[in-house]
Amino acid sequence: MAKRLYIVSSGAGGTSYITPEATKAIENSEVIVSYSKYARELKELLKEKEVYTSGMTHEIQRCNQAIQYAKSGKTTSIISNGDVNVYGMATLIVEIMDEKDLWDEIELISLPGVTSFLAAASKAGAPVSQDFSIISLSDRLTDINLIDKRVKAALECDFVLGIYNPKSKKRIKPYQNFLKALENGYENRITIIASNVGRVEKEKITITTAQDLINKDIEHEAVSMSTLIIICNSNSKLTKNNQVLTPRGYLNKYELDGELK
Repeated sequence: MAKRLYIVSSGAGGTSYITPEATKAIENSEVIVSYSKYARELKELLKEKEVYTSGMTHEIQRCNQAIQYAKSGKTTSIISNGDVNVYGMATLIVEIMDEKDLWDEIELISLPGVTSFLAAASKAGAPVSQDFSIISLSDRLTDINLIDKRVKAALECDFVLGIYNPKSKKRIKPYQNFLKALENGYENRITIIASNVGRVEKEKITITTAQDLINKDIEHEAVSMSTLIIICNSNSKLTKNNQVLTPRGYLNKYELDGELK
């Protein structure tokens, strides 16, 4: 099929986590469609490409433009930060393709990527070895009451909890509700605050506690829209070198030499 559209995961910030498969898709594309910030970060990969960019909240326009380029016969990539299926562009592209019934006209290829949740976890130690949940606090498309319900359920189920889009300058209520949920017995949970993951010069990983978040409320200097928060579960602990460890449970069942206890 000549008309091809890639949904490309660029990984967690910058170019550190982009996969060879994603890089190859960009190389094979004639046109790149991207959020302006991501295009700037990938500028070395986009040389000599036709590039269409737009700002925040213009996701539908970008998706429609990418589809239009592909329909015209140009191999096209639309860039999505992190992984295309984790608050990325895959869902919207697929939804529009389905609404317009373009499946016989365009070959759609979705390429996975390394999320900031996974990248931050690796940098902090080994905090995500048990079941986990990921929740976005952005209520732009999701009802705030549903967000609150999901946060409460994840904490009650003792998941390792990843929080995307905690707060912006104007959108603070979901974050305040999140902090109130932490006050119900989760104050001592080890907490990882990761900002600008993958963006080497700006990246900052802080290991603290949920109480630190609660104490500083909406004024926490490390928390913004570029921040990922990981609330560890009740089994998580700090290692001797101050890394985060959530034991899988091996040493409850086995000796250090591998023999059953």
